[in-house]
Amino acid sequence: MSALVCGSFAYDTIMVFHDQFKNHILPEQVHILNVAFLVPELRREFGGCAGNIAYNLKLLGGEGKPMGTVGMDFEPYARWMDECGVSRDYLRVIEGEYTAQAYITTDRDDNQITAFHPGAMNHSHQNLISEAAGCTLGLVSPDGRQGMIDHARQFAEAGIPFIFDPGQGMPMFDGDDLLLFAEQASWLAFNDYEAKLMEERTGRSPGKLTEMVEGVIVTRGGEGSTIYTPNREYRIPVAPTGCLVDPTGCGDAYRAGLLYGLMNGLDWDVTGRIAALMGAIKIERAGTQNHRFDLDEFHTRFKDSFGFTFT
Repeated sequence: MSALVCGSFAYDTIMVFHDQFKNHILPEQVHILNVAFLVPELRREFGGCAGNIAYNLKLLGGEGKPMGTVGMDFEPYARWMDECGVSRDYLRVIEGEYTAQAYITTDRDDNQITAFHPGAMNHSHQNLISEAAGCTLGLVSPDGRQGMIDHARQFAEAGIPFIFDPGQGMPMFDGDDLLLFAEQASWLAFNDYEAKLMEERTGRSPGKLTEMVEGVIVTRGGEGSTIYTPNREYRIPVAPTGCLVDPTGCGDAYRAGLLYGLMNGLDWDVTGRIAALMGAIKIERAGTQNHRFDLDEFHTRFKDSFGFTFT
């Protein structure tokens, strides 16, 4: 089974300011704001939801093909994907555009100022699900608005079950939009904030949404996650971690675990724990695609974490 992962590709430029923003931003002067922050630490990471999810699924040995639109500056990312063995079959280069970029400055209190340029991501609707032959499972993750709408509809029309994961893209949609996504999808995935926003905009709690889909997955950070199905709720614990370094990309790692479980017909108790362990492994490393493991290491850590094994 092969999964088609629709979503963004992005460069994340992360800078560290060794002070506090509040010492340099005067509230009474914000109408004439003109400040500069010295950032002696900087790193550039490969990111974007589709890229992150496909990377993590590859670590698990799953066959995931990302679909996205990228810019004329994508060559370094392309080399990285080739090095990692991640497919580039369904990437479209948009001439005259840059790959989506996030510029993130963090102060010593972990406050963040982010500027995001969508660039080529705005053209995601140019990609068609019908171009991806042989994919039997899908995922719609944050991307250009029209691309998310079109890809969900195209998955549904093709009879391909898919996860709808709105993530940071949720503010682009109203309640009617979100209910249509739920009607088309087989599964929904949110963090706890997004689940509350979904309920606020649609009037449907995660449990109520199971009248429309086969499962609703809600991650709750350090409190684990809950998987709602029409007949049962599964409480998934967090996996133990050695250190908490960087939560960025943990949700994408978790979703790769969900795809792996669905692709291999595993039950929700196991699938949720695979996803939880993926998130724990990611949080121990800075960046979204800098963690690595082999499958023997993963199975050993799974047994140590949860007390049983899976095949």
